[in-house]
Amino acid sequence: MASSQTTMIVTASVAAVATGLVAYAFYFDHQRRKNPEFRRNLRRNERRQIRSEKEEAQYQSIKQRQAIHTAIDDAKEEGFPTNVEEKEAYFLEQVSTGETLATDPSRGLEAALHFYKALKVYPTPGDLISIYDKTVSKPILDILAEMIAYDSDLTVGAFQGSSGIPPEMEAAMFGAGAGGMPPTVGLD
Repeated sequence: MASSQTTMIVTASVAAVATGLVAYAFYFDHQRRKNPEFRRNLRRNERRQIRSEKEEAQYQSIKQRQAIHTAIDDAKEEGFPTNVEEKEAYFLEQVSTGETLATDPSRGLEAALHFYKALKVYPTPGDLISIYDKTVSKPILDILAEMIAYDSDLTVGAFQGSSGIPPEMEAAMFGAGAGGMPPTVGLD
């Protein structure tokens, strides 16, 4: 007898909640259709939500840029090997660690930092960037491009299209179209 009473109470509760949700849906729909002030408030709330999301995205972008600058400054402070054998071992270690970290999307900054460190000791950075373009995911490449743009000491080659840098990455690094020139619209 007690289990049938419990079942009945649970059923009645679920039915009451479902009825309440359906009634609210009808009320909401009626207000949306008939009440101009309600519609205005909905649009206003939607605009606020969009503005809030945009501000949050800008904040996250600034925060990430600061983290990138701090990471680059710390890496420069640590220094890089100068001996050829040390450079080779350092390069292999950094690329290996970067590839391992690149498998976890939440560790993109760390992965990009290791790829950047490998880039710093590589004799022809432009060639390595071409390899990265083919093997590293786009979010990590974007972070790496920001790192390269921030580091004024890193020379990746001539900027007039012969750098060996893929056009997309070059545009991201230097804020211009392919070849370091401003993008042209409608002139192609």
